[in-house]
Order: sequence, then structure tokens, then C-alpha cells
Amino acid sequence: MSAPTLSRTSTRLTHRLLNPQPPYRCLSCCRYLAQSQEPANHSGPTPTTHFGFQTVPSSSKQSRVANVFTSVASSYDTMNDLMSLGTHRLWKDYFVRSINPGTRDCEEGKGKGQTILDIAGGTGDIAFRMLEHCTVVNKDHASKIIVSDINPDMLAEGKRRAREGGHDHSGRLSWLEANAENLHTISDNSIDLYTVAFGIRNFTSKALALREAFRVLKPGGVFACLEFSKVNNRLVEALYKRWSFGAIPLIGQLVAGDRESYQYLVESIERFPGQEELKGMIEEAGFLLPGGEEGKGWEDLMGGIACVHKGVKPLG
Repeated sequence: MSAPTLSRTSTRLTHRLLNPQPPYRCLSCCRYLAQSQEPANHSGPTPTTHFGFQTVPSSSKQSRVANVFTSVASSYDTMNDLMSLGTHRLWKDYFVRSINPGTRDCEEGKGKGQTILDIAGGTGDIAFRMLEHCTVVNKDHASKIIVSDINPDMLAEGKRRAREGGHDHSGRLSWLEANAENLHTISDNSIDLYTVAFGIRNFTSKALALREAFRVLKPGGVFACLEFSKVNNRLVEALYKRWSFGAIPLIGQLVAGDRESYQYLVESIERFPGQEELKGMIEEAGFLLPGGEEGKGWEDLMGGIACVHKGVKPLG
């Protein structure tokens, strides 16, 4: 080999050593190798749930719902007025009368009263009504209400309303930021009345929340739920759906500048279990239905647009 040829060969070898080229890859072989080297997934498919009409990982629903209610916290009454054409106020009044919170003639210092837990009640809408019913109707000045919500913005709105309405001076309201599916700060068998109004359809696991309700209630304690439900008249159902899907998101955009949150809310109503299915879930959690074997466990309002469900924790 001549000196010039040796010099050129040496130069090429040095270049390759200092600047190595990527190895040749067969695409099909690489795919097979990559798949064979991937760690096996022994955990199975990712659990999913519904967020409106979307199917999402269960782990993400809580944050998605939180974003919705953070967005609508300051306009919560407006939201409910749009969703129900204002009738939610009548439904809430009726709901509170139907559960009759408080203990008759239980004056402050002369009786223990009830311990009431209002879940997803951040703005105080139901709690304020129950407090007034206890005091005015049952002459009960001792019963106390824990207002629980997972969303701090909703709780802040409730505290603001309590100050403005003079309810915060009573010493009978307390506020708890908590997940209804894990009420670890509340002891077993410590609650007389558990209420949830227009909140259960937003829970990631309704079954888990119902089991928690059963755990914290005293034997003989009452679970009471007010929620949108399934309309039992086809004409009314058609009109209601046209209003819900055609008007409510648009009005939400115009009034609150938030179409997406209102779109989720109407979709969440559509996806929520019907009366019979929710009744079965309540029974499966361990509750007895009021009225014995013939009691159906719910009461429709306005033909099923909304519905009141109740369950009682057995004494034994």
C-alpha cells in the first residue's frame, strides 16, 4: 500500500472512530425488539368514568369537576336558575321540609340536637334552609350543620353568604373541605342526617360516596338526596332536552362567559342514573328504603326533572 493510500485510509478510520455512524436498523425488527423490552402492564386497563359525554380516566374527573365549579362558584344561583328555570329554589324548599331537620323544642343548652352533614353544599344553599327550619319550625337551637365541599371556591362563596346573611354568628355552622368518597375526618356512626343536593352526579364513584354516607350515619340516621333525574313524560322530556342542550350552554356563554362548564352540567344530567338505578345503588350501600317493602324510595318533582331519594341506616 502506497503512502498516499495509507494516509487516506488512516484518515477515514480516524473520522469513523471520532464520528461513529448510527447502526443499520431493520424497522420491523426494531418494533419487535421494542415491544419485547416494554415492561409488562400487570395493572390492567386504566379505570375510566364519565365526564359529561366524555370518557376520561377516573383519576382526572375530580380535577375536571373542580375546574367547572371554580368557574361557576360566584354565579352558582344563576347556574341553577338556568338549569331549572328558577324552580330549583322551590325544590330545595320542599326537600328541606320533607326531611324535617332538627329536634322538636330542643333549646340551646337543654338538648343535644342533631348533627347534620351537608355534602357538596359549599355555597350554603341547603344548609341555610335547614338551619332556618330547625330554628323556626322545630324550635331547635342546638342542632349543628357541617357544610362539606371538595371545592374551596364553593366553600368561600358559602362563607361569604353566611356573613352577609348573619348565619356565621350562630355558632351552629362549620365548614369542611373534603371529598365525599373519603370522609376520613368524620367518625363512624356520628351523623344524624346526611344531605346532598345537586352534587352526587358529579362524584367520581357514587357507590363509594354512598358507602361513606352509610359509615358516618348513626343507626337510624337518614340519607337524603335531591338531584336532577329522568323525566317520565315523553313530551316534557323532549322539551326539557331541547332547552337543556340548545339554550343552557348558549346562555352560559352569554351570561357567565363560560359555555363549556354549562355544557358539562347538562351532559352530566343526561348521563346520571335514573330513579330505579339510583335506588338500587342506595340499597346496595346498605340502606333501607322508607315505607317498608312497598316504598319505592324516591319522589319525583315536576314529572321527574328532579327527584328526592331517601334511605335509612338500619338500627341493628
